[in-house]
Amino acid sequence: MKDETAPQPPRPPDVPAAPAPADAAELAPAARIDEVVLAGADLRGARLHGIRITESVLDGVDLGEASLGSAELRDVVVDGGSWANVRAEGLSCTRVELRGVRLTGAELGGAVLKDATLVDCILDLASLRFARLERVAFRGCRLEECDLTGATLQSVAFERSSLARADLSGATFERCELRACELDGLRGVERLRSVRMPLGDVIAAAPTLAAGLGIEIVD
Repeated sequence: MKDETAPQPPRPPDVPAAPAPADAAELAPAARIDEVVLAGADLRGARLHGIRITESVLDGVDLGEASLGSAELRDVVVDGGSWANVRAEGLSCTRVELRGVRLTGAELGGAVLKDATLVDCILDLASLRFARLERVAFRGCRLEECDLTGATLQSVAFERSSLARADLSGATFERCELRACELDGLRGVERLRSVRMPLGDVIAAAPTLAAGLGIEIVD
């Protein structure tokens, strides 16, 4: 029988087997980039507002401090590279996979992530304020001090990830699950009232959960 409370898994990106190599010079604000592989490009500080990238691979691309506001990624694989301090408010990502990407301090407020998989990514100090996440999986990710204030999470799974000192104030969770995650110092912990967790994880996180619910632990 299908478990109606378990998160639905993300759908994988649909990327051509052999996308054509691309030149970083092709990237510009509001440009449309389709079926390419962009490898090792240094795009630090680039202004790419409104760019649309589909059915492509970004391999080791440095987008640190770039501007990607209102950009759209659809059927894209991002392998390595840096998005540290990127400004990408309103970013739209559908069927994307990020592997080993550094997103420290990334501004992703109001972003929409659907069918997204993030593996071994670093999102410490990142902002996902009022973002919408649907069918998203975080595996082995670091989200220390990540700001999820007011975010909407539906069918989101966190596996072997750290949410230490993250802020969940006003966030909503539906069909979400946490497994083997670090929750020390989590703010807004009461917002987790509907999530799924293994019993062992609940016991390990008891002090954090109790503090968030105002429960006094006594000997």
